Amino acid sequence: MTDERSSTAQSPTVRDAADRYEIRLGDELAGFTEYLDQGGQRIFFHTEIDDRFAGQGLAGILVHEALTATVAAGKRIVPICPYVAKYLGKHDDFAACVDPVTPAALEAVRSARQ
Repeated sequence: MTDERSSTAQSPTVRDAADRYEIRLGDELAGFTEYLDQGGQRIFFHTEIDDRFAGQGLAGILVHEALTATVAAGKRIVPICPYVAKYLGKHDDFAACVDPVTPAALEAVRSARQ
């Protein structure tokens, strides 16, 4: 019998995997937030947490770490992803680094995903 608590008892880690930030518990991928760099902007367009890890606050940890890294890299945040936009609405500390979602940002994501 496997003890599922063993993976969730570990501290989450967030890493940049080139086109997305991933959050892991031990060796298990718990979720990710995808982005596209466009000039001086980092466009966040999709965030997902595996159902097995829901309700543990991992999405908030993931997005906080991703946004912190984005600002540290000198990039501006474009929140197409509804979760990222909601997070930003509740956390003013990133307000000075957020750009509005524009048709050009939406088109850049559409083009990159084809």
